[in-house]
Amino acid sequence: MITKQDMIELAGKYGFEDIGFTTAEPFSSHKAFLETRQKEYGWAETIGLALMDGTDPKTILPEAKTIVVLMEVYFRQSYPRYMEGHFGRCYLDDDRVTKDGLARRIKGFRGELQEHGIASKVPFNLPHRVAAARAGMGTFGKNCLFYSSRVARKSSWVLPIAVVIDHEIEPGEPTIEMGCPDWCRNACIAACPTRALKGNGKIDPQQCISYLSYFGQGLTPEHMREPMGLYIYGCDRCQNVCPRNAAWLAKDLSPNLKVAVKEKVFQLSNLLHMDEVYFEQKIWPHMFYMSSQDIWRWKMNVARVMGNTNDREHVPVLIRAFEANQDYRVRSMIVWALGKLGGEKAGQALEQFLVKSEGIVLEEVRRALA
Repeated sequence: MITKQDMIELAGKYGFEDIGFTTAEPFSSHKAFLETRQKEYGWAETIGLALMDGTDPKTILPEAKTIVVLMEVYFRQSYPRYMEGHFGRCYLDDDRVTKDGLARRIKGFRGELQEHGIASKVPFNLPHRVAAARAGMGTFGKNCLFYSSRVARKSSWVLPIAVVIDHEIEPGEPTIEMGCPDWCRNACIAACPTRALKGNGKIDPQQCISYLSYFGQGLTPEHMREPMGLYIYGCDRCQNVCPRNAAWLAKDLSPNLKVAVKEKVFQLSNLLHMDEVYFEQKIWPHMFYMSSQDIWRWKMNVARVMGNTNDREHVPVLIRAFEANQDYRVRSMIVWALGKLGGEKAGQALEQFLVKSEGIVLEEVRRALA
């Protein structure tokens, strides 16, 4: 039978930087937390994430005895600055659809477990970060992210992957605690422009830029448009300013060529003018939280970003996009962006839009001209 040491070596064989073990006992305190925070987390159940079920590993694998936590450093290579400026790093090399990287390594690890008679499941809804802390692999930050205690220079650029197995392994000593240094003056909380971070490790996920960028409903409220800044999909603000991440950010990393190839595809003008075919073939396989029915949200986000760049070179692109799009949310954000960028060309276009618009779009045009 495979031993704990064998499993540690197996994790290294498949390129995982760390591995930890915890029991398959229910995450009772996490379940209680979710029950008391339905206002903030109830939406997850409505889109099928089933977070409550994930708090009991036996709902995932009835014979569950141990949770193996594989630690992946998702920021092990550098990304183009353009891509980092507009997209959360954890999405830049995400292969959950393409299955050409991490997915293969997880499959290989599980395959060898199966050869030793060990059944396993990789649940999407188990609290992976809590499992990692319960396995003694690191601590939490005030930004609610998990920080490794052994890899990536003890930073948060890590992805814990929980594997539930029907084999008993000696668990690690839990480290479910806040690991932020006393001298840090709440850098992450101060840097969160939408005030999603509430302090003491609490967050309102529905105020987070990441949530707003791919799950936000309807036209982005005006008071949130500037704070959301240049992010189209995801956000790394709280991680970029964190002193616990400084050591890794200072490291000289080799370039991620796989992501570099995507840079041209993800240019702002291409995203603003993309059709359904372009989206499904070139965008969705890499960033899939929004379907082709949500292309409007992508375009709305891009228009907002263009407005926040303070670069009037985007004005002609925005004007063409207004004429090409009929969705009121996209048109409204284009109008807002033109108003923010200003200048003669933007002003002339907005005057013309007055006679072409109605409803919410017309209101946006009037505000932009004002």
